[in-house]
Amino acid sequence: MGQKIVQVDSFASEPFEGNPAGVCILKRAADERWMQKVALEMNLSETAFLFPADNGYNLRWFTPAAEVELCGHATLASAHVLWEEGHIATDQDISFNTLSGELIARKDGEWIELDFPANPATSCPVPDGLEDALGAKIVAVGKSRFDVIVEVKSDEIVRSLKSDIGRLGELPARGTIVTSRSDGQPYDFISRFFAPAVGVAEDPVTGSAYTVLGPYWQEKLGKSQFLAYQASARGGEVRVRVDGDRVLLGGRAITVIRGELANEAGLT
Repeated sequence: MGQKIVQVDSFASEPFEGNPAGVCILKRAADERWMQKVALEMNLSETAFLFPADNGYNLRWFTPAAEVELCGHATLASAHVLWEEGHIATDQDISFNTLSGELIARKDGEWIELDFPANPATSCPVPDGLEDALGAKIVAVGKSRFDVIVEVKSDEIVRSLKSDIGRLGELPARGTIVTSRSDGQPYDFISRFFAPAVGVAEDPVTGSAYTVLGPYWQEKLGKSQFLAYQASARGGEVRVRVDGDRVLLGGRAITVIRGELANEAGLT
C-alpha cells in the first residue's frame, strides 16, 4: 500500500466550501524535495506533512512553490484527520511542533480550536503602487511578521476587489490581507488574502491571517472575540479570540477525498 493522503475542506460547514488542504500522516521524516513535489502535485494552497514526536507531532506545510512558516487551515485539517482516523482520542489536545513553535489543537464539538501565536501588525507607510495593485483606496496599512494588512472602507470593496495579482506578488511579504468592518450581522469583519509570492493567487480561507486580523480588530473595535468571514469564492467562517500574545482560531473541517501516493521514494 502506498502513502495515504487525505484532502480536507477547512473552515467549512459543507463540502466544497472553505479551504482545501492535503494531509500526509507519515511514520517518519520525509525528504524535503519529495514533500515539495507532492505539494506541487496536489496543487492546493497548502499540503501538511506530519509524523510522530515525543510530545505530539512534527508538522510542516508546503504550498505548490515553497515551504511556509505558519498555516492555519492545514493545521486544522491535520488535527481533523488525526481525530477522525483514531490516531488521537477526541478528548485529547494535539501538540504540533512547527517552524512557528508549538501549536495546540483542541476539539470543541464539531469545531476545532487552534492556539496560535499572535502576529500583530505595526503601522507603516503605504508601499509604492499598492493602491493601484489592489484597485482600491486604502484606509490604513500595517506590516506583520509575514504579511501586509490593508484596511479598506467597506465590506463591498473587499468583496468586489479585482486586484493585479502579479503586482501584489512583487511586495516584500508572504501575502496581502485586505479587510474591512462587516456591513452586517453576524460577522464583525471580513477579509481576503492574496499570496502570489508563494504560489497562491488568492487563498480561500487563511487561518494564519487571523493572527494578524485578531489583534488589528481588537484595537479598532475594543473587544477580543469575533466571528469573521473570508470572502473568497469558496468562503469560510472563522471564530477569533485574542488572549494576550495568543490568538485562538475556531473552524470546522470535512474530509472530501481519501487516497494514496504510489511513489514513496521520498520517505527516509
